[in-house]
This record gives sequence, structure tokens and C-alpha cells, in this order.
Amino acid sequence: MSQTLSTLSLRNLHDVFGEIDPVRRRAAIDEIFHEDAVFYDPNTGIHRGRNEIDRIAGVIKATHPDFQYQPISPPEELGNSCRVRWVSGSPGKPPAYAGTDFVIAQDGKITAVYLFMDKLP
Repeated sequence: MSQTLSTLSLRNLHDVFGEIDPVRRRAAIDEIFHEDAVFYDPNTGIHRGRNEIDRIAGVIKATHPDFQYQPISPPEELGNSCRVRWVSGSPGKPPAYAGTDFVIAQDGKITAVYLFMDKLP
């Protein structure tokens, strides 16, 4: 099933890094990531492959299980890439932090995600 870059980017945000349930998170990773995909995180480094992406997504989510990611603008596609700007925090409270995911895809699956931490809007 081929998905748009925007859909892949939003699924990465919500179904992978926003998902608390490890079974649902892993199913999403297997569906939207290439087997040898890479996640670049400015805080934790480079994570290669689905297993490592699954592990670090679980670690990140465990640090703030109630936080939700909210896009602050529609995803922007260019060529085989897409970026989505977002904020994260507890529901009903001001955002705790902000970031931008820059996603590269090939053949309908993510090959790389670059995380950039941003100043809160």
C-alpha cells in the first residue's frame, strides 16, 4: 500500500513516536519504514533499522507517556521528502517543546527521519 509523504510523516509522528502501546507502535514501524531506515536524533544520535527505531521510540515515549504531538502546520512535501512542524505536551497544557521532522521516503516507505528541535512558537 503506497502512502503519500504527508501521510507517512504524520503516521511517524502519531503512530510511532506518539504511540504508547509497543505492539501497535511496532506494527506501524513495520508498515511505514524500510527495513534499513535511519532515525537521526540530535539528543540520542543515529538509530539504524526498524528494531532500533522501535527501541528509541519506546524510550522517548516512556519519558513523557501523556504527551501528544500536534502538527502546527500542514506537512510540506518536496520531491521525495516531507517536513512537519509540531509541538508536544500534556493535553490541556501549553506545549513543552517543539520540533520538525524531516522525512525522506522511497517506494512508499520511510528511509530516513531527521529530527530538529525548535523553539516553541
